[in-house]
Amino acid sequence: MKTIKISTNKIKLNADNPRIIKDEKFAKLVQSVKGFPSMLEIRPIVVNSDMVVLGGNMRLKACIEAGIKEVSIIIADKLTKEQQQEFIIKDNISGGEWDWDLLKSWDSENLGDWGVEVLQFAPAVDYSILDNEDVEAQLSNMTSGVKKAIQIEFDAEHYEEAYKLVKFWRDQKAYVGAMIIEYLKDQKKKL
Repeated sequence: MKTIKISTNKIKLNADNPRIIKDEKFAKLVQSVKGFPSMLEIRPIVVNSDMVVLGGNMRLKACIEAGIKEVSIIIADKLTKEQQQEFIIKDNISGGEWDWDLLKSWDSENLGDWGVEVLQFAPAVDYSILDNEDVEAQLSNMTSGVKKAIQIEFDAEHYEEAYKLVKFWRDQKAYVGAMIIEYLKDQKKKL
């Protein structure tokens, strides 16, 4: 395979390339190709026989953004469809992020073999079985016997004393809530 120079408008970006670089990282890539254009000769863009990018999709995008009119390419015209996909993955393992929507249609076993940590999608959950159930009653039954908390405010001057008393009674394994309820009931009777 030999490297040739070609106009960027004769190369097709690969719409199925599942690796993207965006925002600040893409801006840095644009600056990189502007500041070091000879890098593109050292690391040419790889295309198939239809001039669709197999390796260097984001570099080509950055070149177009930077106004570069010609780039070095290698035409990899002897690769099977699967080999082209494998090349795309292996060429993109180290940079950017995966476009998981595009990768869903790829063979996950191949992706794993090529070094991609394949994202496992959780199966959809059917909640329709809850439509005919008395969920409130079930939740009430589930929380039966579970202790619940009520926030009680204290003036700053009483906080320390209240904290120590509650801690003392909890250490004694007493149910402080019941103690408060009994006290409040007694006070209510006095009214």
